Amino acid sequence: MDLVHPLVGMDAHPWHSFTHAYGSAEDMPDLLRALTATDGDAAHEALSELYGCVLHQGTVYAASAEAVPFLARIAAAGHHTADVLELLGGMAESEDEHGLVPGTVRAAVARELPLLIPLLAAAEPDVRRTAAWAISHTRATEVALPALRVRWEAEYEPAARAELLGAVARLDPRAGAAVAATVLDPSRPAQVRMAAVFAHLDADAPWTDTLHVTMMSLLPADALRSGLDLRRGEPLAAVVEALLGRGRRPEREAAFALLDAALRDGRAEVRAEGLWAADRACMLSRSAPPRLVPSLCAAAVDEKSVIDMSSLLGRLGSVAAPAADVLAPLAGRNPHEDDDHADRALAALVLVAPARAVPLLAAGLGRRPRALDAATGPRNPAARALPFDGDLLDAVRGRLSRPEALNGNEPSQLTGLLAGWGADAAPALPELCAALPHHPSQAAQAIASIASASSSASSASVAEPGALPDRTRAINSLRAAAEQGVLHAAKALYALVGEPAPLLSCLEHELRGGRDLAGAAAAVGPLGSRGATLAPLLREALSGSDGDTTRGLDADTALAEALWRVTGDADGAVAVLDSVLARAERSPWSRWSVVRAARVAALLGPAGRPLAARLEAALGDPVRAPAAVVALTAVADPASLDRTALAEVALRSAEQAADPSGACDALEALGSSALTTDHLRRVAALADGDTRIVRSGVEDRIIHQDEALRIRARRLALTFDACGAEATDGRCPGRQSAVVDQQLSQDTPAV
Repeated sequence: MDLVHPLVGMDAHPWHSFTHAYGSAEDMPDLLRALTATDGDAAHEALSELYGCVLHQGTVYAASAEAVPFLARIAAAGHHTADVLELLGGMAESEDEHGLVPGTVRAAVARELPLLIPLLAAAEPDVRRTAAWAISHTRATEVALPALRVRWEAEYEPAARAELLGAVARLDPRAGAAVAATVLDPSRPAQVRMAAVFAHLDADAPWTDTLHVTMMSLLPADALRSGLDLRRGEPLAAVVEALLGRGRRPEREAAFALLDAALRDGRAEVRAEGLWAADRACMLSRSAPPRLVPSLCAAAVDEKSVIDMSSLLGRLGSVAAPAADVLAPLAGRNPHEDDDHADRALAALVLVAPARAVPLLAAGLGRRPRALDAATGPRNPAARALPFDGDLLDAVRGRLSRPEALNGNEPSQLTGLLAGWGADAAPALPELCAALPHHPSQAAQAIASIASASSSASSASVAEPGALPDRTRAINSLRAAAEQGVLHAAKALYALVGEPAPLLSCLEHELRGGRDLAGAAAAVGPLGSRGATLAPLLREALSGSDGDTTRGLDADTALAEALWRVTGDADGAVAVLDSVLARAERSPWSRWSVVRAARVAALLGPAGRPLAARLEAALGDPVRAPAAVVALTAVADPASLDRTALAEVALRSAEQAADPSGACDALEALGSSALTTDHLRRVAALADGDTRIVRSGVEDRIIHQDEALRIRARRLALTFDACGAEATDGRCPGRQSAVVDQQLSQDTPAV
């Protein structure tokens, strides 16, 4: 077809009427003009800016649709054609449309198919390849599919041919699978066979032995990835994910068979791809970890492979205990020297087999920061204390004896270890007292934990000689620090011996000008009526209508709770929480502030009834909904609640992993009588389904959080089943609860 100049009409276009990611689209003419100029650097910069404006992190805008005709003409005219086609394809692919009727931008690209389809026959393979990909994302099957199939018959270049097959499968999965079946022969180019494997998966066609053999013959497959299909950047992992996504046992076993073969392959490159894919499988499938640990052990053929898999093994925790023999030799190497590989292996061993790791950590303490962090930091989300070990206690005491030399996270890590051991750590109280001036927060908390446990042990006549004098010294040290204004010491002192005066003095200072109002308010609450003298300061600290930040909202929530606990004034707390919930509605960043406010509202019981309307408004958000449900069951008129509808809201939140723990709290608060048969089935699916519910977040915590959800859902399912119709309020009699506990102990594997 005859082409007009690509920029005809551009300057007269009403760009000021449209917006993109950064506001007015008045800058579009300059960007589009730069694409057609001879200055390559300027064109590259303009393309980058266009991605930021009209396809910002995958989002399209009104200006995106307006730019499409000009971009299509620019591509057809030969200006940076492959790059511009990729931009157009990304815009057509996007389903994140800001302020647009769904499909507006895709339809705009589809209207330009008369310009784009001829590019399937361009001289440059990159243009033909990108054109196929972009055209398929228009979803204009009637126009695009015949053109793609015609080009398939003529195309000879492997990468372009592979992209054509992918494009056909995208528009018509069954047609794609039929074409794919003709190109699985080993004589065909590897890129085309890789596309054929994906075409079968896209069509949900049965996974066969032929496909297994084909996939294995393509390994290592990283070189076969499509630079356009970012979802499948790691081909083996993408195949495994697709098979697991079908949710059927045969395909799950097929995925594990691929991984087992890859991990046991004699080629390091294949084992490396197998490890990446195994990591993905463990993040998606609950049955993957125990199934794959033997294969992972088999893949640990040298130091590099052990290090490469150490992070995954650590995330698997005790399920990976069979891998302890793989980790231990490297973890115990060079204990008196800095050794990053040994540290990484020991960090994994701490989480996989803590008892075996403890003596190695004792030997290398001070030179194994990753392992110490694994024992005490965020990589250990269960916050389990390491098994007590005298040698490790001595090593910790040695490090604490020079508190001024500690830096970074080490003070909190060492004191955290000691606190976890309770009375067993009593011999370290002198070192903790000496460290108190240097690290008051960490040392005070550990002293309180150990001294409290030592007191309990003493009353049971099991304390070691000297423990009580050390406890007395600890209390005196805390008192001295508290009298000097150290808040953490004052809190610890109050927890140990109930002395309120130092804590009241410290809290008064914090409330008058401290930086952590929420933390100070949280410390006031446990004082109860003893903290009533602080009520005026608590009221003065409220931010009022000016505190719309998350920090301000959360501080007001904490202050409201503290006021209620120390004065018993529920009306005052309700007024503050009502303000918090109202202000939070104005900000999309305040979802968790609403959750925290709802949890405090639940504490008020029926006195919080004026908040019911605010809480009901939060039910539409899966993050806010569970806490709102719990609060409504506590504050609302029971006759006004549609408990079955609330159960549906809570279940949706759990299934979306928006607030899994809160969703379980909500279901527990509602009780079995609120759940329909379908609800009970879905609770059982949360507990027993193979697909992980929690699939995003901090990588080191995903598996643990999903396991926690599974166990909690399992307890709910068993409780609801045990209660049945006998308990109309949804709560189990004691006998049934005992049955639930017994069955859980039999059914729940170690996490």
